Order: sequence, then structure tokens, then C-alpha cells
Amino acid sequence: MERGSADTTLSIKEIKELWSRTYNEVGKPGWSHIFSYYHDNIVFQDSIQRIEGKDEFLEMCNRLAKRCKSLSMEIFNIVKTDKVVMMEWKMTMSFRRFPNKPIYGSTRLTFNDEGLIIEQRDYYDLWGDIYDGIPIVRPVYRRFMKKFFG
Repeated sequence: MERGSADTTLSIKEIKELWSRTYNEVGKPGWSHIFSYYHDNIVFQDSIQRIEGKDEFLEMCNRLAKRCKSLSMEIFNIVKTDKVVMMEWKMTMSFRRFPNKPIYGSTRLTFNDEGLIIEQRDYYDLWGDIYDGIPIVRPVYRRFMKKFFG
């Protein structure tokens, strides 16, 4: 992709290809091939944390890669409008002695005028997806969520 062209953001096809290579079923995940698409002032936020700056973002990605025994991502849908991309996914993670666990979510990528990702917001219910895999905890957690949040 040539920066400075009429549409400088990544295409849906490019995003699907790049993000699918990020996560693999065997071995450690790696993000190094997508880091060049992030702006130095990237703001990343998910259910757990808010990270500001590319150095901090790279550190967070490397920490996750180090902790994961394996990690894979299946992208279901991608929608692009102007400088915003939304994608829906299933990420399956394995940590140390724990079995593979799927987490379902979505990601919003916001691009600046140069075609770099200036903001990434990941949406997912980490604890719900984890607790759903634990037979004794699942019903208690779901009753709690329904009672207090709807």
C-alpha cells in the first residue's frame, strides 16, 4: 500500500490477511508485521486497560505473546467506512497449564490522514467468556450479571 494515495487506510482484504497472520494456532503469536501501521501516538483501550503511545502498545503486545502458549483469531465480519474499520472475531487463547478458551469480541480501528492506526478499541466480555467454561461458576456469574446489569 502506498501512503499518501487517495485512500491511505488499509483495505478490508489487507486487514483480514495481516490480522490473521498475527495469531497462529501453533506457537507464539507475533505482531511485528503490523507495528508499522500504528501511529507513534496510538491509543489502545480494551476491557482491562488503556495504553497511550506506540512503545507502551508494543510492550503490551509482547507481554501477551510471552504469556500465551498459543493464540488464534478467526475474523467473522469486517466493515469499513472512511477511516474506521470494525471487525468481529473469535480469539482462542491458551495460557500455561490452562486449556484453550475462546473469547468473542470486536475491534474498532481508527486511521489518521496518513493511513496509520491512531486508535484501537477492543470490545469483549473477558470474564463472561472465561466463566462460561467453568460449570460451577457459570450459573452464579450469569445470575449476578442478569440481576445487576440487565
